[in-house]
Amino acid sequence: MDLLPRLPLSDWIEWIVDWIKGSDAIGVVFTGIRTFIGWCVDGFGWILALPPSWVWIILITVGTFLLHKRKWGLALFVLIGLLLIDNLQYWSQMIDTLSLVLTAGLISIIIGIPLGIWMAKSSIVESIFKPILDFMQTMPAFVYLIPAVAFFGIGMVPGVVASVIFAMPPTVRLTNLGIRQVSTELVEAADAFGSTGSQKLFKVELPMAKGTIMAGVNQSIMLALSMVVIAAMIGARGLGQSVYTAVGQNNVGVGFEAGIAIVIVAIILDRLTQVFNKNIEQGH
Repeated sequence: MDLLPRLPLSDWIEWIVDWIKGSDAIGVVFTGIRTFIGWCVDGFGWILALPPSWVWIILITVGTFLLHKRKWGLALFVLIGLLLIDNLQYWSQMIDTLSLVLTAGLISIIIGIPLGIWMAKSSIVESIFKPILDFMQTMPAFVYLIPAVAFFGIGMVPGVVASVIFAMPPTVRLTNLGIRQVSTELVEAADAFGSTGSQKLFKVELPMAKGTIMAGVNQSIMLALSMVVIAAMIGARGLGQSVYTAVGQNNVGVGFEAGIAIVIVAIILDRLTQVFNKNIEQGH
């Protein structure tokens, strides 16, 4: 293989990164993105920190009980899990983690669902974005930290950017899949009644595909939560930072406590989104 010279791929990538960082027009775009993400993170953090922890514990437990058709199993787990997190004094870290996850999930939905609809409506667009989504899902998550730090520095904002890149593909894929799986008879019936494209999309295709779309949103939230420890490496606050610091100090106990808190949050978010999704499918 020495017959072929080594491609200077890393030099090309660094040249592109330097060009982007040096462009005033793109710099304005990045500043806007950084400001928007910062507002979202601070907004979620402010709302979550507004009432004391015991108020949230009661509200979430009662909400889970009502959402889960007055069954106590999941509500009891939510109550015990949140009390444990509060008792271990990880409540503020949990708020930071939820702010990051909710912001990443919100951006994934805002970008992912329209993109999935576009892919469902055009096979050319689908053929273009499919390999990009494959690239986003197969690239090791650590690699996303490099451009995130290069363009947005360190802190919560690059953590959100890296989480969005890693977590968005399921929302896009399942939105595309859900709309493509809508019965052709229903679509033809809508066409026969003279429905416009937007009427067909909002009154037939999206309602029929909502279960699949919500499954994609659930997966995106779980993937965003799985990034919290990795995002802590570039300064993102939260439970991931506690785990990362404990690993650096070889503090097994603290790392285990923060890890348990992450698992509890993950289970609660997963079960609540699943129950919410099931209720939507059943028309409640």
